[in-house]
Amino acid sequence: MLNFVLCDDNKAILDRLSKMLESLFIKYHFDAEVSLASTNAESTLQYVQNHIVNALFLDIDLKSNLSGLDLARQIRKKNKQLYIVFTSAHLEYILIAYQYKTFDFIPKPITLERLEDTILRMMEDINSEAKRSEFIRLNNKNTIINQDSINFIKKDGMKLVFYTDTRNYEMYSSFTKISEELPPNFIRCHKSYIANVNKITNIDAMDNFVFFDTNHTSKCSIGPKYKNKLMEVLKNDGNIANNLDGFDHGE
Repeated sequence: MLNFVLCDDNKAILDRLSKMLESLFIKYHFDAEVSLASTNAESTLQYVQNHIVNALFLDIDLKSNLSGLDLARQIRKKNKQLYIVFTSAHLEYILIAYQYKTFDFIPKPITLERLEDTILRMMEDINSEAKRSEFIRLNNKNTIINQDSINFIKKDGMKLVFYTDTRNYEMYSSFTKISEELPPNFIRCHKSYIANVNKITNIDAMDNFVFFDTNHTSKCSIGPKYKNKLMEVLKNDGNIANNLDGFDHGE
Protein backbone atom coordinates (compact mmCIF):
# COMPACT_ATOMS: atom_id res chain seq x y z
CA MET A 1 0.00 0.00 0.00
CA LEU A 2 1.18 3.52 -0.83
CA ASN A 3 1.21 5.98 2.07
CA PHE A 4 0.41 9.66 1.55
CA VAL A 5 1.21 12.36 4.11
CA LEU A 6 -0.30 15.86 4.04
CA CYS A 7 0.81 18.98 5.88
CA ASP A 8 -1.04 22.31 5.83
CA ASP A 9 -1.61 24.82 8.61
CA ASN A 10 -5.24 25.28 7.47
CA LYS A 11 -7.32 22.42 8.89
CA ALA A 12 -10.22 23.00 6.47
CA ILE A 13 -7.90 22.80 3.44
CA LEU A 14 -6.20 19.76 4.92
CA ASP A 15 -9.50 17.92 5.39
CA ARG A 16 -10.67 18.80 1.88
CA LEU A 17 -7.41 17.62 0.29
CA SER A 18 -7.56 14.38 2.25
CA LYS A 19 -11.12 13.68 1.11
CA MET A 20 -10.28 14.46 -2.52
CA LEU A 21 -7.31 12.10 -2.46
CA GLU A 22 -9.34 9.31 -0.87
CA SER A 23 -12.02 9.76 -3.52
CA LEU A 24 -9.41 9.38 -6.28
CA PHE A 25 -7.96 6.27 -4.65
CA ILE A 26 -11.45 4.75 -4.63
CA LYS A 27 -12.28 5.91 -8.15
CA TYR A 28 -9.18 4.31 -9.70
CA HIS A 29 -8.87 1.40 -7.25
CA PHE A 30 -5.42 2.53 -6.12
CA ASP A 31 -4.03 0.68 -3.13
CA ALA A 32 -3.19 3.88 -1.26
CA GLU A 33 -4.26 5.84 1.79
CA VAL A 34 -3.67 9.09 3.63
CA SER A 35 -1.68 7.82 6.60
CA LEU A 36 -1.18 11.27 8.17
CA ALA A 37 -2.83 14.68 7.71
CA SER A 38 -1.19 17.20 10.03
CA THR A 39 -1.17 20.93 10.68
CA ASN A 40 2.12 20.61 12.57
CA ALA A 41 5.38 20.85 10.62
CA GLU A 42 7.58 19.28 13.30
CA SER A 43 5.36 16.21 13.80
CA THR A 44 5.12 15.77 10.03
CA LEU A 45 8.90 15.78 9.70
CA GLN A 46 9.24 13.25 12.52
CA TYR A 47 6.60 10.99 10.98
CA VAL A 48 8.21 11.00 7.53
CA GLN A 49 11.62 10.25 9.02
CA ASN A 50 10.32 7.26 10.98
CA HIS A 51 7.74 5.69 8.66
CA ILE A 52 7.54 4.48 5.09
CA VAL A 53 5.98 7.35 3.16
CA ASN A 54 5.56 7.40 -0.62
CA ALA A 55 4.11 10.85 -1.28
CA LEU A 56 4.15 14.09 0.68
CA PHE A 57 1.83 17.04 -0.01
CA LEU A 58 3.23 20.23 1.52
CA ASP A 59 1.93 23.72 1.97
CA ILE A 60 4.78 26.27 1.89
CA ASP A 61 3.71 28.77 4.54
CA LEU A 62 3.01 26.56 7.56
CA LYS A 63 2.86 29.37 10.13
CA SER A 64 5.68 27.79 12.13
CA ASN A 65 9.46 27.85 12.47
CA LEU A 66 9.60 25.35 9.61
CA SER A 67 8.24 26.13 6.17
CA GLY A 68 7.29 23.54 3.59
CA LEU A 69 10.57 24.31 1.85
CA ASP A 70 12.47 23.66 5.10
CA LEU A 71 10.71 20.30 5.46
CA ALA A 72 11.57 19.34 1.89
CA ARG A 73 15.20 20.34 2.39
CA GLN A 74 15.60 18.18 5.51
CA ILE A 75 13.70 15.22 4.08
CA ARG A 76 15.70 15.19 0.86
CA LYS A 77 18.95 14.76 2.82
CA LYS A 78 17.90 11.20 3.64
CA ASN A 79 15.10 10.33 1.24
CA LYS A 80 15.60 10.79 -2.49
CA GLN A 81 12.66 8.66 -3.63
CA LEU A 82 9.74 10.32 -1.83
CA TYR A 83 7.27 12.12 -4.12
CA ILE A 84 6.94 15.73 -2.96
CA VAL A 85 4.04 17.86 -4.14
CA PHE A 86 3.78 21.50 -3.02
CA THR A 87 0.38 23.13 -2.66
CA SER A 88 0.48 26.90 -2.31
CA ALA A 89 -1.07 30.17 -3.48
CA HIS A 90 2.43 31.71 -3.43
CA LEU A 91 3.43 31.05 -7.02
CA GLU A 92 6.65 33.01 -6.55
CA TYR A 93 8.06 29.92 -4.80
CA ILE A 94 7.70 27.61 -7.78
CA LEU A 95 11.31 27.80 -8.96
CA ILE A 96 12.65 27.37 -5.43
CA ALA A 97 10.32 24.42 -4.79
CA TYR A 98 11.64 22.49 -7.77
CA GLN A 99 15.15 22.54 -6.28
CA TYR A 100 14.02 19.70 -4.00
CA LYS A 101 13.19 17.19 -6.72
CA THR A 102 9.56 18.23 -6.57
CA PHE A 103 7.09 16.11 -8.52
CA ASP A 104 4.50 18.86 -8.88
CA PHE A 105 3.40 22.30 -7.67
CA ILE A 106 -0.39 22.69 -7.37
CA PRO A 107 -1.67 26.26 -7.00
CA LYS A 108 -4.35 26.93 -4.41
CA PRO A 109 -7.28 26.68 -4.37
CA ILE A 110 -6.83 23.03 -5.34
CA THR A 111 -9.38 21.64 -7.75
CA LEU A 112 -10.26 17.97 -8.03
CA GLU A 113 -9.40 18.00 -11.74
CA ARG A 114 -5.91 19.42 -11.12
CA LEU A 115 -5.27 16.99 -8.28
CA GLU A 116 -6.50 14.07 -10.38
CA ASP A 117 -3.99 14.94 -13.10
CA THR A 118 -1.16 14.90 -10.56
CA ILE A 119 -2.19 11.59 -9.01
CA LEU A 120 -2.59 9.84 -12.36
CA ARG A 121 0.84 11.01 -13.48
CA MET A 122 2.34 9.95 -10.18
CA MET A 123 0.86 6.46 -10.40
CA GLU A 124 2.03 6.16 -13.99
CA ASP A 125 5.51 7.14 -12.89
CA ILE A 126 5.49 4.57 -10.09
CA ASN A 127 4.47 1.89 -12.57
CA SER A 128 7.15 2.81 -15.07
CA GLU A 129 10.34 0.85 -15.67
CA ALA A 130 12.29 3.60 -13.94
CA LYS A 131 10.55 2.74 -10.68
CA ARG A 132 10.77 -1.01 -11.12
CA SER A 133 13.52 -1.33 -8.52
CA GLU A 134 11.43 0.37 -5.82
CA PHE A 135 7.95 -1.09 -6.24
CA ILE A 136 6.34 -4.41 -7.07
CA ARG A 137 3.07 -4.39 -8.95
CA LEU A 138 0.84 -7.38 -8.25
CA ASN A 139 -0.35 -8.96 -11.49
CA ASN A 140 -3.82 -8.01 -12.75
CA LYS A 141 -4.30 -5.57 -9.85
CA ASN A 142 -3.84 -1.89 -9.10
CA THR A 143 -1.88 -2.95 -6.02
CA ILE A 144 1.67 -1.68 -5.63
CA ILE A 145 4.02 -2.74 -2.85
CA ASN A 146 7.00 -0.70 -1.77
CA GLN A 147 9.91 -3.15 -1.59
CA ASP A 148 11.20 -1.48 1.57
CA SER A 149 8.05 -2.56 3.40
CA ILE A 150 8.48 -6.27 2.56
CA ASN A 151 9.90 -8.46 5.34
CA PHE A 152 9.88 -11.74 3.44
CA ILE A 153 8.15 -13.61 0.61
CA LYS A 154 6.73 -17.09 1.04
CA LYS A 155 6.00 -19.65 -1.66
CA ASP A 156 2.58 -21.19 -1.04
CA GLY A 157 1.74 -23.62 -3.80
CA MET A 158 1.29 -21.61 -7.01
CA LYS A 159 1.07 -18.36 -5.05
CA LEU A 160 3.56 -15.98 -3.48
CA VAL A 161 2.65 -14.32 -0.20
CA PHE A 162 4.31 -10.97 0.56
CA TYR A 163 4.61 -10.29 4.29
CA THR A 164 4.91 -6.53 4.79
CA ASP A 165 4.95 -4.17 7.77
CA THR A 166 1.20 -3.68 7.67
CA ARG A 167 -0.47 -6.64 5.92
CA ASN A 168 0.02 -9.62 3.61
CA TYR A 169 -0.46 -9.68 -0.19
CA GLU A 170 -0.85 -12.61 -2.56
CA MET A 171 -0.14 -13.09 -6.25
CA TYR A 172 0.33 -16.02 -8.64
CA SER A 173 3.95 -16.13 -9.69
CA SER A 174 7.22 -18.01 -9.16
CA PHE A 175 10.36 -17.32 -7.14
CA THR A 176 12.35 -17.21 -10.35
CA LYS A 177 10.21 -14.49 -11.91
CA ILE A 178 9.93 -12.35 -8.79
CA SER A 179 13.68 -12.62 -8.13
CA GLU A 180 14.30 -10.76 -11.39
CA GLU A 181 12.42 -7.77 -9.98
CA LEU A 182 14.07 -7.75 -6.55
CA PRO A 183 17.25 -5.87 -5.48
CA PRO A 184 20.26 -7.75 -4.02
CA ASN A 185 19.10 -7.34 -0.40
CA PHE A 186 16.45 -10.03 -1.02
CA ILE A 187 18.10 -13.41 -0.34
CA ARG A 188 16.74 -16.94 -0.70
CA CYS A 189 17.00 -18.35 2.83
CA HIS A 190 14.82 -21.46 2.42
CA LYS A 191 13.22 -23.38 -0.42
CA SER A 192 9.97 -21.59 0.44
CA TYR A 193 11.23 -18.19 1.62
CA ILE A 194 13.00 -15.09 0.32
CA ALA A 195 14.08 -12.67 3.07
CA ASN A 196 14.74 -8.95 2.96
CA VAL A 197 18.03 -8.84 4.87
CA ASN A 198 17.62 -5.10 5.47
CA LYS A 199 14.61 -5.84 7.67
CA ILE A 200 16.07 -8.69 9.75
CA THR A 201 16.32 -7.75 13.42
CA ASN A 202 17.58 -11.02 14.91
CA ILE A 203 18.12 -14.73 14.32
CA ASP A 204 17.46 -17.91 16.29
CA ALA A 205 20.58 -20.06 15.93
CA MET A 206 18.99 -23.03 17.65
CA ASP A 207 15.77 -23.34 15.64
CA ASN A 208 16.98 -21.58 12.45
CA PHE A 209 14.61 -18.64 12.20
CA VAL A 210 15.15 -15.05 11.13
CA PHE A 211 13.00 -12.35 12.74
CA PHE A 212 11.76 -9.06 11.34
CA ASP A 213 10.48 -7.33 14.46
CA THR A 214 11.57 -6.96 18.07
CA ASN A 215 8.59 -8.99 19.32
CA HIS A 216 9.60 -11.98 17.13
CA THR A 217 6.09 -12.25 15.71
CA SER A 218 7.24 -11.87 12.10
CA LYS A 219 9.65 -14.64 11.12
CA CYS A 220 10.63 -17.14 8.44
CA SER A 221 12.74 -20.30 8.36
CA ILE A 222 16.34 -20.84 7.32
CA GLY A 223 17.01 -23.94 5.21
CA PRO A 224 20.31 -25.88 5.47
CA LYS A 225 20.98 -25.46 1.75
CA TYR A 226 20.84 -21.66 2.00
CA LYS A 227 22.39 -21.15 5.44
CA ASN A 228 25.98 -20.41 4.46
CA LYS A 229 25.09 -17.78 1.86
CA LEU A 230 22.70 -16.06 4.24
CA MET A 231 25.36 -16.20 6.94
CA GLU A 232 27.87 -14.34 4.80
CA VAL A 233 25.36 -11.66 3.87
CA LEU A 234 24.31 -11.12 7.48
CA LYS A 235 27.90 -10.94 8.71
CA ASN A 236 28.43 -7.96 6.42
CA ASP A 237 25.45 -6.15 7.94
CA GLY A 238 26.75 -4.13 10.86
CA ASN A 239 23.28 -3.65 12.33
CA ILE A 240 22.85 -7.33 13.21
CA ALA A 241 26.40 -8.72 13.18
CA ASN A 242 26.40 -8.90 16.98
CA ASN A 243 23.52 -11.38 16.87
CA LEU A 244 25.43 -13.94 14.82
CA ASP A 245 27.83 -15.33 17.41
CA GLY A 246 25.89 -18.56 17.88
CA PHE A 247 24.92 -19.06 14.28
CA ASP A 248 25.71 -22.54 12.91
CA HIS A 249 28.01 -22.46 9.89
CA GLY A 250 27.35 -26.05 8.88
CA GLU A 251 24.84 -27.48 6.45
